[in-house]
Amino acid sequence: QVQLVESGGGLVQAGGSLRLSCAASGSIFSFNTMGWYRQAPGKQRELVAGITSGFSVNYADSVKGRFTISRDNAKNTVYLQMNTLKSEDTAVYLCFYRDYRGEFWGQGTQVTVSP
Repeated sequence: QVQLVESGGGLVQAGGSLRLSCAASGSIFSFNTMGWYRQAPGKQRELVAGITSGFSVNYADSVKGRFTISRDNAKNTVYLQMNTLKSEDTAVYLCFYRDYRGEFWGQGTQVTVSP
């Protein structure tokens, strides 16, 4: 099993920035992907960004140029730097860890962007 602990959510004004962190612990395999989904009320869960243990990254089109994902493999931690936040970025952000066994999720952290 893998446990994920997220931090860094909160309330911010439009145009502001937040940085999310997610630390994984437990049975961690060297080859994995970590990243973030988000889910807003009444909307489907959306993949925001992912990064492999080899540092390949992918982003949702809606966040390209504004969000940056990074990771520290020694700490099994993934980060999401979110800049130029918009009200439509308001959601619960859920960290994920994925390897050959499947996908594990954190509890989520709320990000609220006020107009």
